[in-house]
Amino acid sequence: MRLIARLGAAVCLGAVLTACGDSQSQGQGGSRPAPQVTALTIQPQAVTVYEEYAGRAQGAREVEVRARVEAPIIERRYTEGAFVKAGEALFRLDPKPFEVAVERAEAQVESAEASLRQARRQWDRVERLYESKAVSTRERDEAQSQLELARADVALAEAGLADAKIDLGYTEITSPVSGVTDLEALPEGGLVQPGDLLTTVTQLDPIHVRFALPEDDAYARERAEEALSGGGSSSSHTARLIMPDGSLYARKGNVDFTDSSVDPQTGTVRARAVFSNPNQKIRPGQFVRVRLETATLSDALVVPERAIATDQRGEAVYVINDEEVAQRRAIELGPTVAAGRVIADGLESGDRIIVDGLVSVRDGAPVQAKPLQAADRGEAGEE
Repeated sequence: MRLIARLGAAVCLGAVLTACGDSQSQGQGGSRPAPQVTALTIQPQAVTVYEEYAGRAQGAREVEVRARVEAPIIERRYTEGAFVKAGEALFRLDPKPFEVAVERAEAQVESAEASLRQARRQWDRVERLYESKAVSTRERDEAQSQLELARADVALAEAGLADAKIDLGYTEITSPVSGVTDLEALPEGGLVQPGDLLTTVTQLDPIHVRFALPEDDAYARERAEEALSGGGSSSSHTARLIMPDGSLYARKGNVDFTDSSVDPQTGTVRARAVFSNPNQKIRPGQFVRVRLETATLSDALVVPERAIATDQRGEAVYVINDEEVAQRRAIELGPTVAAGRVIADGLESGDRIIVDGLVSVRDGAPVQAKPLQAADRGEAGEE
């Protein structure tokens, strides 16, 4: 029995020692491996700084089409909401009274011309008789006056004919500009008076975008100084347009107007950009964003937005040193550019920063870094 007990104790002791040995081997070889990250070596580059401003699209011209004469509408020749070209017929008013007025004016011209011919013949006879002293000076002056009055009557009749033709032309109402039509204000058969609104035509190409610049905006100050020096209306700055869905409008525009004064109620400077709009993709009333170039930086250090970590101490990036150890580096952020975010302070040329894999990174811990591929750089590879 004693032998069996000793053997059991030996077996237990061996099991304990074996378990302890396994535990020690697991502790020695089971430490967490260094996380895998992607790194980007920062180099100075030239970038363009942009600012975006909220704006609203408006037609380049919104022209009210109004009646010029009194007459009933006998025909509407356009489709409401459709695009029309400049000079295209929109409405037709009853032309009959005006055609009669033209015929009457033509008859008055013929009558005045006949009277002029008669006065000219009378003047020719009196002038010959006056030269032979067969008539008095008074008779000669009367004949000359009749000739002058006849000439004036002809001019008056011709003016009346031109006026009648103009009124007749007003019965054919055409579009003053190329653009999109509005609803008709009066239906067919309605009697219009001079000045009555018939419809509105909005020119969509080009199209205007009005926006406001903050008072302390550098771009606004620059444009205001140009305007005050007399160059504000002639100078032009390139603008891009961000559509309501966030897409970038394909065509570039120009800022053709910036107010020289600040609105005291809003503290902003009014501005306007003009964009070509041949396909009417931009519609009046749309809320869009205008992107303007405000500065160009020649030696900027730019990092992708996803490489920036934010904690209670502020913004930082993780830099990999020569021993492949990640170190937290506090940074000062600069403006946002197409390539990412400009770092105003905290980084130097040649620093390797961690872009992907930040979740597993600890300050002072080693990492396994691989270079960030160009296809994975995202905004850092765009400019």
